[in-house]
Amino acid sequence: MGLKSWVVPQDKFFFELFEEQAEIVCEAADLLVNIFADYTNIQEKYRQMKDLEHRGDAMAHRAYDELNRTFITPIEPEEISRLVTALDDVIDFIDSGANMLMIYEIEKPDAFMVEFASVIRKAAEEIRTGVAGLRTLNDPETIKGCCIEINRLENQGDDILSNALCSLFKTKDPVEIIKFKDIYEHFEIATDKCEDVADVFAAILIRHT
Repeated sequence: MGLKSWVVPQDKFFFELFEEQAEIVCEAADLLVNIFADYTNIQEKYRQMKDLEHRGDAMAHRAYDELNRTFITPIEPEEISRLVTALDDVIDFIDSGANMLMIYEIEKPDAFMVEFASVIRKAAEEIRTGVAGLRTLNDPETIKGCCIEINRLENQGDDILSNALCSLFKTKDPVEIIKFKDIYEHFEIATDKCEDVADVFAAILIRHT
């Protein structure tokens, strides 16, 4: 690595990496929707999900390695680290929620799971739009709009969880309660992690616009 690569901000690398992570978030969210839309071949579909999760981890490790080697960064190193972590967490919780379907041998998803998947996919699309805007920060209003929408979707996720638990606790099967509650909570945390991404967007806007 030459002197120039230490001194010149690595704009292209980090922003391309953010965009790649955001694409993986969207692919994972799309796959989750597909799993519930066609609830067959779950093991094969989960293998695809796990491949996405591994790709996400690899992206995160690349980012941390580059961050440790780069002298000057296009945005604050802490902001890069927070955004990389937040994006990776979204992927992780989509993956873990999908994994619960196999662990608990869920025979048929319910309407609440389908709702969660829809909300997560919408939030993923907002994340992709917001990440794309970070490269130049020429349109901060678009990124602000993404933050607002992600926050709204996170609130919607809270409502879905409340309704799902209210319905679930009316059942008499304690094992089913444990299984479904765990799955619901994993997907709700995925929406929380989307909001964490929006929080990083907001922090970057405050500092750099």
